[in-house]
Amino acid sequence: MQTHDTGASARHDVLMTGAHRPVIRTPDQRIRVFVSSTLRELSDERRAARTAIESLRLAPVMFELGARPHPPRELYRSYLEQSDVFVGIYWESYGWVAPDEEVSGLQDEYDLAPREMPKLIYIKASDHRDERLKTLIARIQADDTAAYLPFTTPEELHDRLTDDLATLLAERFDSARRELAEEATPSPAGPGHVPAPYTTTIGREEDVRNVHDLLAAGTDRVVSLIGPGGIGKSRLAIEVARASASLFPDGVTFVLLEGVLEQGLLLPTIAYSLGVRDIGDADLEERIARALDGKRVLIILDNFEQIVDSAAELVRLYSAAPLATFLVTSRVVLRIRGERVYEVDALTTPAGSDPATLHRAQRSSAVALFVDRARAVRPDFELTDANVADVVSICRRLEGLPLAIELAAAKVRALPPSAIDARLERSLPLLTAPSRDLPERHRTMRAAIDWSMSLLPDVQRDMLEDLGVFATRFTLDAVEAVSTGRSWEGQVLDALGGLVDASLVKQIDVGGRSTFSLLSIVREYAIARLKARGEADAMRRAHADYYADLVSRATPDLRGARQPDTVRMLGLELSNLRAAVRHLVFTDRLDDAGDYAWNLFVYWWISGFFSEVRVWMLELLGKQHPISTRTKAIAVFFTVWGEMWRRPSRQVIEGLGEAADLFRASGDEQAAAMALAARGSTRMRFPDLDMAAAQADLQEARDALHDLGDWWTEALADVGLGLLALARTALPEAIDHFDRAAAIATEKQDAFMSVVAGNNVARMRLITGDPEAAGPAYRRALELAAQLHYDEGAQYALEGMSAIAAIQGDAWRAGALAAATESIRQRIGVFDVEGFAANAQALAAIRETDAEVLAAGEQAGADMSLAEAFAIALPDADESFQRTLAPW
Repeated sequence: MQTHDTGASARHDVLMTGAHRPVIRTPDQRIRVFVSSTLRELSDERRAARTAIESLRLAPVMFELGARPHPPRELYRSYLEQSDVFVGIYWESYGWVAPDEEVSGLQDEYDLAPREMPKLIYIKASDHRDERLKTLIARIQADDTAAYLPFTTPEELHDRLTDDLATLLAERFDSARRELAEEATPSPAGPGHVPAPYTTTIGREEDVRNVHDLLAAGTDRVVSLIGPGGIGKSRLAIEVARASASLFPDGVTFVLLEGVLEQGLLLPTIAYSLGVRDIGDADLEERIARALDGKRVLIILDNFEQIVDSAAELVRLYSAAPLATFLVTSRVVLRIRGERVYEVDALTTPAGSDPATLHRAQRSSAVALFVDRARAVRPDFELTDANVADVVSICRRLEGLPLAIELAAAKVRALPPSAIDARLERSLPLLTAPSRDLPERHRTMRAAIDWSMSLLPDVQRDMLEDLGVFATRFTLDAVEAVSTGRSWEGQVLDALGGLVDASLVKQIDVGGRSTFSLLSIVREYAIARLKARGEADAMRRAHADYYADLVSRATPDLRGARQPDTVRMLGLELSNLRAAVRHLVFTDRLDDAGDYAWNLFVYWWISGFFSEVRVWMLELLGKQHPISTRTKAIAVFFTVWGEMWRRPSRQVIEGLGEAADLFRASGDEQAAAMALAARGSTRMRFPDLDMAAAQADLQEARDALHDLGDWWTEALADVGLGLLALARTALPEAIDHFDRAAAIATEKQDAFMSVVAGNNVARMRLITGDPEAAGPAYRRALELAAQLHYDEGAQYALEGMSAIAAIQGDAWRAGALAAATESIRQRIGVFDVEGFAANAQALAAIRETDAEVLAAGEQAGADMSLAEAFAIALPDADESFQRTLAPW
C-alpha cells in the first residue's frame, strides 16, 4: 500500500478545519481528542497516544473496544459529538463486524466523526492488512478533511502526534486571535453600543444558536428572552448580538432599560440609544420610525419587565419600522402580537442520580462556570477528585442559576468548596457580591429578588411568599388546596399566572403533568418573608394537610397494577412529601406523622428512603408529647428497619419484637405480622443463624398474612422463606417459595414484588445451571425496576445479566455491567453480598480466559450512568423505555 507524508502545508488545511468556532467556552475546560483504533494489536500505540495527548494538557477520549462484539454505538457516538479532534490509528485489523451490521466499529467511528472535525490519521506499516481496512485507508487518502501519516513504532507515533496536536493548537489560536482582533475592536463609549462582557460566557452555545436561528428566520418581530433575575438573559442577548451581527447589516443597538421606571420613558430611551434626538419638530415615535426606515437593524431592549405596560408602544414602533427586529430581555412575557418567547433556562448540572465524577462534572456548564469564576479570584483553583463532589453539590443546590453560582464561586478566595456547600442552607447572607461595579440588583440574590418583588401587585407578592412552604415542584391542585383564608383565595389562576409571567415561578411539564417550581434562592427568600409576617406555621399546617390527604388516597394504589404510576406520581411530589412529614413533626401532629409514614411504606422501600424516615421517627420519639400505641409501634419499627439490613443485632431483634407487640396492642394484626416477618428476616443475617427461630417467625407471619388477605406482604414472607431454604441448600424448596411469590406478583400485576421475586427466580435458574431461562427473568425484572426507578432491584438484575454475559463468553459486556452495578452498589449500599456469589464465580471464570477484554469493559462501565448501563443490558429497548429512564 502506498503511504506518504502529505506535508506541512496540506496538514495545515486539515488542522484548520473547524477552526472558526464560537468564542464561548464549552463546559469541558480542555480540548478533547477522540482516539479510534483496535485494542489488542495497538495497545502500545494507544498508550503512546494517551501520553502524547496528556503531555499537552488535552483530554484523551479513548472508548475501549469500540470495534469489539456488541459495541455500545450510542456511547461512542456521544463521545464523538463531545470531542474536538479525531485521531485514527490503524495497522492490520479492520475490526469486528457485529451481526446485522455492515461495517466494523472502527469504520463506524470514522464515519460518525463530523466533517468539520480535524482528523489526524496514523497508519502503521504492514504487508498484511485486512482488505476492508485497505479500502477504508484509500477513502481516507481521498478525504480532504483528513491528514494521514505513516509510522513504524509507538515512539514515532508519540512524537508525530505531539507535533501535530501542537501545530493544531497554534494554528487555531492564531486564527482565533485574528478573529477576535477583527471582531472585538472596542467601539467608542456611548449609548447604543453592545457592551463587551468582562468575563467568559459559558454554557450558552445552544441558546445562542437557537436565538440566532429565530432571528435569521425573520418571521418574528419581537424575540423575548424570558427568565428570572440572575439567569443570564442580558449576557445571552449580548452573545446573540455578536453572533448575529451579519444578519443586520445596518447595525445592532443595545438599549439598557435597567434604570427606566416610568412607562413614558421607553421611546425617549430607545431614541437616545439610536442617536435620534427629540427636538420637538415631530412625534418621537415618528422620528424613530424615520430613522429606521429601510434599515435592517436589531434593537436589544434589556430589562423590559419594569415598563412592561409600555409594550403596546413597541407594537406601534415595529409596525412603523418593518425591517427592524427587537430582541427583548425580561422577567415578564410582553404578551403582544408578533412576540416569540424564548425561555432562558439555568445551566446544566450533573444528574442527581449519577455519581459526581470528574468526567461527568466536566460536561456540566454549571460546574464549568463555577471553576472559571473561582479561578478569577484564585488562579490556582482546580477541579479535582477531592473537591468535585462539593462543587457539583453547590451547582445542584443553586439549580444552575448563573448569578448564584458566580457569587458562590467568588467565595473560593476565603472558603474551600466543602465549606461553601455546607453554608448554602443560609445562602442569601453568604452570597454577597464583592464587585461594587455591578448593578445594585445584582449585588446579592436578595437584592435581585427584592427588585423583582417590588414590581408585583400585593396579591401576587403574598402568594409568592406563601408558596415558600412548597419544596421544589408543586401542582395547581396543591396551590388551590392551601389557598383557603389567604389574600389570594379565589384568584389562584390569575395570581399564579402573573408569577409565571414574572419568571418568579417556573411552569414545567413533568411526566405529562403541569407543575410549578421556585428556584431555591427565591424559595428561601419567600419563606423568610413568610416567617417575618408570623404566618409560616399556618401555611405549614395547610401544606401538611394537603399532602397527608394525597398520601391517604394514594396508599391503596401502591400495591398492584397502578403501582408504577403511583410511584411516579409520588416521585414528582417527593420534596413535598418530605416537607409535609417535617411539618407534621415540627407542629407536634405526631400521630398524623406516624400514619403518614406508615402509609408510604411501599414507596419508601422502592425509593430507598428509610434512612430519612428513621430520622423523622427518632425525632418523633424524642418529643415530649403524648402519642398513640400504634404511632409508637410505627416509630419503633422504622427506627430499627434500616438497621435490620445494615447492622443486624440483638437490639434489632428486640426492637422488631417490641413493634409487633405494640401493633397487636393497638389492634393492627396485619402490621404485627409484618414486623414478625421482618424479625425473621433479621435473624437470617446473623453469622450464627438460628434457623429454627427464623423459620418460625417467617412461617407464622406468612400464615397470618394469608389469613388476613394481605397478599403483598405474604409474597414478601415467601421470598424470605425461599432465602432461608437457600441458606439450607434446600434448592427445590427455595424454588417453590420464589415461584409462589412470583405467581402472586404476576396475578396482582405488582411490579415491585415481581422484581423482588423475579430476581430470585432468575438466580435459582443460574444456580441450577440454566442461564437461558435466567436471562428473560432478569430482563423482565430490569424492565420493571426501571418503571419503578427501583435501584436495588436494578442492581440485582444487572448483576445477573453480567453473569450471563460472562457464561456466554461476552467478556466486555460482562465487565461493563459488573462495573456499572458496582457503581450502583456504592451509591445505595450493599445489602446482600452473598447474593452475588454465583455471579462472581462466572466473572472469575472469564477473567481467567479473557482478562484484558473484561478489564476494558470494567473500565468503560465504571463511568457509565444508569441509563448507559441499561442501554448495554437492553440494547433493543424501544424509545418509550428510554423515556422511562430519562428522569432516573
